[in-house]
Amino acid sequence: MLAEIITIGDEILIGQIVDTNSAFIAHQLNNAGISVKQISSVSDDREHILTALNEAAGRADVILITGGLGPTKDDITKKTLASYFGVGLIENKEALENVQRIFKRIRGEDAVMLDVNKQQALVPENCEVILNKNGTAPGMWFNHQGKIYVSMPGVPFEMMYMIEEEVIPKLKATLKLPFIIHKTILTAGEGESYLANRIADIEDDLPSDVKLAYLPKLGQVRLRLSAYGEDEAKLQQKVDEFAARIIERVKNVVIAEEDIPFEKVILNILADKDQTLSIAESCTGGYISHLFTQHPGASKVFLGGAISYSYELKESMLGVKTETLAQYGAVSEQTVTEMVEGALHTFRSDYALAVTGIAGPDGGTEDKPVGTVWIGVAKQGKTQVKKFTFGNKRTQNIERSAISALFMLNNLIKDSEK
Repeated sequence: MLAEIITIGDEILIGQIVDTNSAFIAHQLNNAGISVKQISSVSDDREHILTALNEAAGRADVILITGGLGPTKDDITKKTLASYFGVGLIENKEALENVQRIFKRIRGEDAVMLDVNKQQALVPENCEVILNKNGTAPGMWFNHQGKIYVSMPGVPFEMMYMIEEEVIPKLKATLKLPFIIHKTILTAGEGESYLANRIADIEDDLPSDVKLAYLPKLGQVRLRLSAYGEDEAKLQQKVDEFAARIIERVKNVVIAEEDIPFEKVILNILADKDQTLSIAESCTGGYISHLFTQHPGASKVFLGGAISYSYELKESMLGVKTETLAQYGAVSEQTVTEMVEGALHTFRSDYALAVTGIAGPDGGTEDKPVGTVWIGVAKQGKTQVKKFTFGNKRTQNIERSAISALFMLNNLIKDSEK
């Protein structure tokens, strides 16, 4: 069963927004056992949309469309779909009631709804309406010449609800789909090519219904095993068997045996041990603290942090000595050592990490070029620091610093378990 995704909107093509909808839809379809073979983005232009629909129909069984369902003149998806299917537009009672409900909730009971808002309830007469619980634009389901077409709003949180709660369940009920089993192994500290070389013989042993994907991202590689077929139990057995072989082979770099972020792995470990963490950041500007605090339950582990850009705050918040900064500078082994030990003392945490460096693109010197970063991790009685030299891209330097800090902290925690 093949699917294609079409996103509609000039704002995507001019780079004003990033198309996150396609990634979310593709992930949901893949989990349901439907393969996505192509993703297209087209402008708010009738002929371009019609061309995209015709081409998709020649390649896919399921065509999912997002965007162009708003109340303004440039939102032409409904009219174009009606033209494509050779039907007219009609007012749908349930869709109108939903528009009225949403309008009153946002504008108040006494607000007068404009005609342009009522037009949101107009839909092609051959569609099955998918009510939008989070907005006024309804989704639309079409069966046409053996193909399924689904049109959804482009607003991400509206689309996400619709795809998860309405579209995927309906596709599963309508189509005979294969079982799909995924198993993800998170690794860090070793590159994709090195991992591939270490497990080459295991990969060669994979049967035709089991695939291995390498998903690298800044110091991490996710190894994802996927199996498709009719016998769920046999598929699970195969995936478990090969996952166990891979984990045993590369266990020195395995961070988690599930698809979760690195920082969440650390949160889980420390939460299980009833232990705490504090963070002192300079060049990363709070980014590492953000990684932790975006997860529910982080407060059980993460006590707090200091974003100490200036010399004065390094001294007052973390106890870095004035003479240390004067002699060695902010970006140095001595300063990061005092930062991480200061965080450990100030916040009274079980573990601490600290980062100081030159994120760039300016601020570097001959001795300390842009991309120079010192990272420290500590627990009571043990401190480890390390110097890194990254590139000259600010965002990448911040992200690389964060991943390197997580890797050092994870190793310190693991060493403490021995």
